[in-house]
Amino acid sequence: MTHESHADFTEFATVAWPRLVRTAHMLTGDFHEAEDLVQTTLAKMYARWRKIPRDEVNAYIRRALVNNNISRVRKKRIAHLLMPFLPESVHRSHGGHAEAVEQSAVLVQALAVLSARQRAVVVLRYWEDMNEQEIAEVLNCSVGTVKTHARRGLEALRTHPQLSLHPADQEAKR
Repeated sequence: MTHESHADFTEFATVAWPRLVRTAHMLTGDFHEAEDLVQTTLAKMYARWRKIPRDEVNAYIRRALVNNNISRVRKKRIAHLLMPFLPESVHRSHGGHAEAVEQSAVLVQALAVLSARQRAVVVLRYWEDMNEQEIAEVLNCSVGTVKTHARRGLEALRTHPQLSLHPADQEAKR
């Protein structure tokens, strides 16, 4: 890779990193796994950097991020089947933004019940603000498939006990 290509990639990765980590966090449900996912995706992208048309870089990275996450979920599922017990989560929130952290944690837990494809559609649609056609291109599927995954994913989220309205909120709606 030429020095100019390397510098171009470094600039892209530096600017895109925060956005990619936020998206990956919504996909993985864990900040550290999100960073690992972005790092893996960027490493694979670096190897192909010269071949990626510059006007398709953002679509390429989103597609790669989603595909790498789906692969990660499959590998993790196999590892869980082979483990006699599941490891305890070691992440706990400390500090001043407890409510925001708790809301984020609830959303991440709710997203975890979705299939990898449903989760990808919901995150790309409502977190990345992509339209159905763009999501279809990223996931390499039809717009109808995107709509189906979005509908099923939102139905699952609406029925998730931690995302349902509190009793006081339900009374206020009446």
